[in-house]
Amino acid sequence: MTGGWIALDGAARVWVAIVVIGLATYGFRVSFIHLFGRIEEVPERIQRPLRYVPPAVLAALVLPDLLTMRPSVVATLADERLIAGVVAAVVAWRTENVFATIGVGMGVFWLFRFVVFA
Repeated sequence: MTGGWIALDGAARVWVAIVVIGLATYGFRVSFIHLFGRIEEVPERIQRPLRYVPPAVLAALVLPDLLTMRPSVVATLADERLIAGVVAAVVAWRTENVFATIGVGMGVFWLFRFVVFA
């Protein structure tokens, strides 16, 4: 034992990291459940930024897949994911309907994937 650390092999370190991160995540989520369970109403200054969490998470999940770079500009712009994403974004902007956005986006994606670029 050196410096207060127990000598662990590689696999044990990975499992320790997984357990510590899992406990930290669980604690963080439980703290919010506990906090919001104890107060009557969430203050407006807290509610206002929380409205932007779902769109930010969705953008963080979707945009990296849409904006992958291909070997050429033409290949990048002709990617069915990018085309479907742009069409879905326009539908979302015009209709503000989640189901229409998903339906049209997936329809355009499948059309380009299995018909146009097949």
